[in-house]
Amino acid sequence: MDPDGSEQDPETKKYSSVCVGREEDIKKSERMTAVVHDREVVIFYHRGEYHAMDIRCYHSGGPLHLGEIEEFDGRPCIVCPWHKYKITLATGEGLYQSINPKDPSAKPKWCSKGIKQRIHPVTVDNGNIYVTLSNEPFKCDSDFYATGIFKVIQSSS
Repeated sequence: MDPDGSEQDPETKKYSSVCVGREEDIKKSERMTAVVHDREVVIFYHRGEYHAMDIRCYHSGGPLHLGEIEEFDGRPCIVCPWHKYKITLATGEGLYQSINPKDPSAKPKWCSKGIKQRIHPVTVDNGNIYVTLSNEPFKCDSDFYATGIFKVIQSSS
């Protein structure tokens, strides 16, 4: 129940902002984990920007909060520690290197697999970091590991 006595729509509540910590804390560690409305996320602070995404890698559920941030083709990516999948911090795209097999002198170039990892908006207000779950309507590969039996932190319900 809300203070005014009305009940909040559960779907609206699911996409409300949640305070996950203080700005000074994440700036020191450059990452933190949190549970936002029963969904585990990792928040990164990289080069003055905040990025949040599902904590489990879309490929095989690897722990992205343990990965390293590296740049590929000028895009900062988290590298999954399990299988070295590269995921852009800004968009959640999976990246891979490709060459043209018909051109033996061709150099590999970075290509996108499309959005594979669900990213979530991050806002800062008065020194607090807030994450709002993405309500983008498309299905994302990381959704599989962010729900059900794959969650590390199980719901109390």
